[in-house]
Amino acid sequence: MSETSPAPTPRRARVRAPELIGKGGWLNTGDKQYTLADLRGRIVVLDFWTFCCINCLHVLDELRELEEQHRDTVVVIGVHSPKFVHEAEHQAVVDAVERYGVEHPVLDDPELATWKQYAVRAWPTLVVIDPEGYVVAQHAGEGHAHAIARLVEELEAEHEAKGTLRRGDGPYVPPEPEPTALRFPGKVLLLPSGNFLVSDTSRHQLVELAEDAETVVRRIGSGARGFADGTAAEASFSEPQGLALLDDGSVVVADTVNHALRRLDPDTGEVTTLAGTGRQWWQGSPTSGPAREIDLSSPWDVAVFGGRVWIAMAGVHQLWAYDPQAGTVAVAAGTTNEGLVDGPAAEAWFAQPSGLAATADRLWLADSETSALRWVDPDGRVHTAVGTGLFDFGHRDGAAGQALFQHPLGVTALPDGSVAVADTYNHALRRYDPATGEVTTLATDLREPSDAVLVGEDIVVVESARHRLTRLRLPEEAVRVASVAHRTQRAATEVAPGRLRLDVIFQAPAGQKLDTRYGPSTRLLVSSTPPELLLKGEGADTDLTREVDLNPAVTEGVLHVSAMAASCDDDPANAYPACHVHQQDWGVPVRITQGGASRLPLVLAGMDQDA
Repeated sequence: MSETSPAPTPRRARVRAPELIGKGGWLNTGDKQYTLADLRGRIVVLDFWTFCCINCLHVLDELRELEEQHRDTVVVIGVHSPKFVHEAEHQAVVDAVERYGVEHPVLDDPELATWKQYAVRAWPTLVVIDPEGYVVAQHAGEGHAHAIARLVEELEAEHEAKGTLRRGDGPYVPPEPEPTALRFPGKVLLLPSGNFLVSDTSRHQLVELAEDAETVVRRIGSGARGFADGTAAEASFSEPQGLALLDDGSVVVADTVNHALRRLDPDTGEVTTLAGTGRQWWQGSPTSGPAREIDLSSPWDVAVFGGRVWIAMAGVHQLWAYDPQAGTVAVAAGTTNEGLVDGPAAEAWFAQPSGLAATADRLWLADSETSALRWVDPDGRVHTAVGTGLFDFGHRDGAAGQALFQHPLGVTALPDGSVAVADTYNHALRRYDPATGEVTTLATDLREPSDAVLVGEDIVVVESARHRLTRLRLPEEAVRVASVAHRTQRAATEVAPGRLRLDVIFQAPAGQKLDTRYGPSTRLLVSSTPPELLLKGEGADTDLTREVDLNPAVTEGVLHVSAMAASCDDDPANAYPACHVHQQDWGVPVRITQGGASRLPLVLAGMDQDA
């Protein structure tokens, strides 16, 4: 059932944790393989993640402080559970673990074996296992680090007293660093000088390369993860990505993990902050205002369109815009709901927009989680050129209506009006021509291309996982590639036609209560793909339980469920209690089957007592 208020410290359910199984084996352990028995006596936090998922990357950052403060009692284990086919490749997981600075063991589970054993339904999901090997909590989505930290302190005290807590060094063994000039570069900009500016993402720097795209001219940023303005040597970034040139010759930088826009003066190397506070935007935060006072969320790319700097705000599935003249920032398109919906800017849905390119009359965008190429017209309407939804992807050329990409991260406008797409997980450079409506393949055997820039008759591609820029001559003819279509490996949930009870389980963390000072503290939004799947029950409400009616004439689809709950410290003596927002979006593939389930539980925080 749904919990809308904290129980008076109930006894935690005793559920034995299933074994950790992954065909890909263990990373960050010095080649040692682990079982749960090896970790007995420690508090284990399982982080079910996949490296395409921006929310998963947010949780990696949330967990860093927990890992540091409880290093001798807590073992965080990432269970990599792929959505895309590329993410099931072992080397891709190895690359991602280094790319995102994961400093804990990772189990590579390409067949979702452990995901299924723990009945996980969403990326990311956190599961806490106590020192005796029992599951004591589960949390889906972001914003749970404070609750887990509180639980860890309780478990430390409880098991210290019982004698079942074992302190000491954890199993993490860091990999050897590789001596390459770039390390997982993200985006590239052609400077007026003819040199290239590259966001050297994993090294938290910007690197200027000479015209040969190889020789390092200078590095901007200290190289240490941080958020500081100053000279090229003093300034610091955190996983920077997108770059755009302003009319005054300065460069706007999407400083992704700092949730900020930075400004680089190429002449002096001076770095300043244009927008963002360094804090991540959450539901309920302001969506417009003075740029330095507004929180952002994982800005991934930037492009100048219509006099404003448009921002691919991957962290909240929106497009925002920064006005250089007014010094303000505001939402430009999107609702924060994850999916593929066209139409007026305020009604459109995006899914982790990650690449932008502007022409005179179109803002092109790579919408990575829907494997889509989309565009915004001067009136603000959103259109889709290629792509159908969250769970369909592949490598298929031909008419745009049936063509497929796989998690593209970059888009580049070409002189003839067509666009090149960095089709990242297909290791390819693709082309879409609006005049013919055709998709073709320009080049293959690129390793996770994430961006490209046109230089004369050549195109220079960021090969992120080969740590280099690669110069290609734009081909006159397309490369022939065998068509492949995929759907996510994630199994569909079998549900019965007719009435289905959606239960979002939320239990406020110990010492907290739901925040009702300004009205209801919970919100539930339900929709479906295709829309005909739901005969009743779509829309928004404040109750975390919802009865929906499923159309028996629709055999399969996706239920989109978005839940939010706000909780605050429960201390009457504290006039300014600390408050936290818990939120998660689920895209649940379902198959309508006689005899299927009539209840769908989704754990936001806590344990499903009816399981």
